[in-house]
This record gives sequence, C-alpha cells and structure tokens, in this order.
Amino acid sequence: MDLIKQFEKEREENIRRLGRNKKLKKLALRFMIESLRAKYSYNFSWLGRPIIQHPQDIMAMQEIIWKAKPDLIVETGIAYGGSLIFSASMLELIGGKGRVVGIDIDIRKHNRREIEKHPMFKRITMIEGSSVDKKVIDKVKKLARGKKRVVVFLDSNHSHAHVLRELELYSPYVTKGSYIVAGDTIAEYLPRGVIVNRPWGPGNSPATAVKEFLKKHKNFVADRNVDNKLLITAAPGGFLKRIR
Repeated sequence: MDLIKQFEKEREENIRRLGRNKKLKKLALRFMIESLRAKYSYNFSWLGRPIIQHPQDIMAMQEIIWKAKPDLIVETGIAYGGSLIFSASMLELIGGKGRVVGIDIDIRKHNRREIEKHPMFKRITMIEGSSVDKKVIDKVKKLARGKKRVVVFLDSNHSHAHVLRELELYSPYVTKGSYIVAGDTIAEYLPRGVIVNRPWGPGNSPATAVKEFLKKHKNFVADRNVDNKLLITAAPGGFLKRIR
C-alpha cells in the first residue's frame, strides 16, 4: 500500500475511534465549558488581528478551505476581522482571484480601519448591514455570480431564528462538496449561566437551527468526522457539508 494512503487510512480509523471515546468527549466538553467561562478564545490573533476562535476550529476552517479551494468565502460576523484576514490569507496561499465577503450589522470604525490597512484586505469586501436583510443578500448574490466553489461561515447573531434564516438564505450558494458552518452550536450544550447578556442559549441556539434546517434540506449533512477529529470545538454538529 502507498505509504501516504496508509497514513490517511490510519488517521481515518483513529478519528472513528475518537468518535466512540465517551470519556474523552466528556473531558472535551468540560474543557469547552471552562474555557468559555475564561474567555479563552479571545487570546488569539491571525496575522495581527484578533480572531476570537478556538485554535481547533481555525484548523478545521483551514482544512475546509484548502480542500474546497473556493473562489468565494462568505462570512457573517466580522468583529475585529481576524477571521476575514485568516480566510483571505488562505485564498492568497491557494492563488487565483478568490475573495472574502464579510458581513456585519455594525462594522466599528477602528476595526474597519485596521482591516483596510492590512495586506490581505486586497481580497476582502465588507458589507455593513444585517446578514438577513434583502439589500445585503442582493449584494452577496451579485458577488457570488459566476463563482464555482463557495464556502460560508456563519458567526453573527446566534439565536435560533436568525441562524435558521441565514442557513436558508446562504446555503444555496454552497457548492457540492463544500460547507456552510454554523458557529457556536456549543451554546446548546452549556450549563445555564455560561452565556451571559445574550438572548441565545440552550433551546434557542445555532444547534436547534441546524437541526431544523437539516430536516428540510437533505442535500446537507452534519459532518461528524470534523467533530470527532477536533473534539474541542465551538461548532459541534455545525460543520454542514453539501452532498448533492
């Protein structure tokens, strides 16, 4: 057997074993709970901009982008812009003319200024407005015209209604074999009190939105292999792959 194929097969088998390891999964959830309480994800930057993601999820995003090689990445939720810079830098490595579209209801001046002066801004378009507003969707539709491979990352308002609406609106742009990722599905599995000053939480979360979305859209599945390889992730069950 080819040594590379042998390694890949062994890795796949290990990922399946991890998926069955209840003890390790329990420990991973415990870490997620405590790390969120400690604002652990706020500690990291990508090429100088805060990214506010767990490193494991950044690794998963890297794998998705490298494999899909999209010519368009759509992101809802900009914050400090680290994720936009990350996606743009991945497209820079891939080559070609790929672009990132970032959408946020409030792009603060200091964040816009830092993003716009970054070397990776040449691949970024920012749209201010609600990710579910028709005017915003029309702009995305125009930017997506003619694109062959599209990836979508959802990381804005995490309430059930908003995420479900985002999934309905943005999933049509996702191409076969690519992904739409619903961030912070972990909110469904956290004890009361971990999430404060937010309207979402258990019973009203991205996870409940994903569950409802998948009932109606059989062309998407939750890629549990991603969950099993990461174990520590803010998006369990949220990596949705288009299979047809």
